[in-house]
Amino acid sequence: MKQTAVVYGELQLVYDTFNAALFDSSLADCLLTLQRKDRTMGYFSPGRFGNHQGDKLHEIALNPDCFAVVPLIEIMATIAHEMAHLWQHQHGTPGRGRYHDKEWGDKMEAIGLMPSSTGLPGGKKTGDKVADYPIAGGRFLAVCDQLLTNDFKISWYDRFSTVRPYTAGAAAPGLGLNLPPAAVAVAAESGVQMAPPALTASGAVANKSNRSKYRCQCNQQVWGKPGLKLRCETCEHLFEEQA
Repeated sequence: MKQTAVVYGELQLVYDTFNAALFDSSLADCLLTLQRKDRTMGYFSPGRFGNHQGDKLHEIALNPDCFAVVPLIEIMATIAHEMAHLWQHQHGTPGRGRYHDKEWGDKMEAIGLMPSSTGLPGGKKTGDKVADYPIAGGRFLAVCDQLLTNDFKISWYDRFSTVRPYTAGAAAPGLGLNLPPAAVAVAAESGVQMAPPALTASGAVANKSNRSKYRCQCNQQVWGKPGLKLRCETCEHLFEEQA
């Protein structure tokens, strides 16, 4: 298979899976693109593309600078975030420009993502710049877990990314947002990532045959090397290694 088809096929699989499982197959076809845009992981642009017959096609763009240096769960959350904008454009009343209003926020919570201006619990749920984090036990994490069980990955990444490698709980300066520790690793220094990408933060190919899944009592999950001792910051119980 040509690698262009591989790259876009992986993104299309996420879109189609989320459309069916999180949006009741209610979203129109959409053009998924890779666009490098400073300080953003992705964006939705309604009616951006057209053809000679006068048809219009919405765009969801993703920033490939992020693919090698943020956990896969964040890439998937970005797709769902922008799909919620598409849902509001089709079925709701969008706010001005790229404003994140209550209607959009309510839909995000319904699909299992909590809006937050900081990407952390307690952040504002509305505004011009709003990130999000997965809700423990929510629909988004359940669908992502199924995709990962099927060995889903993002195969290709930008070797010259200007985005700094991810550190749990720290801001990503190249993006201008915080990546929430509740959504990803609880021990990034040990190489643990929640729903890891095909690559490590350093850009090396991850060894998928040497990873274990861990689950805590509040149903959050992380992946990492076998034999780790991890404690969840939410429920304060140890993660159990899954067979």
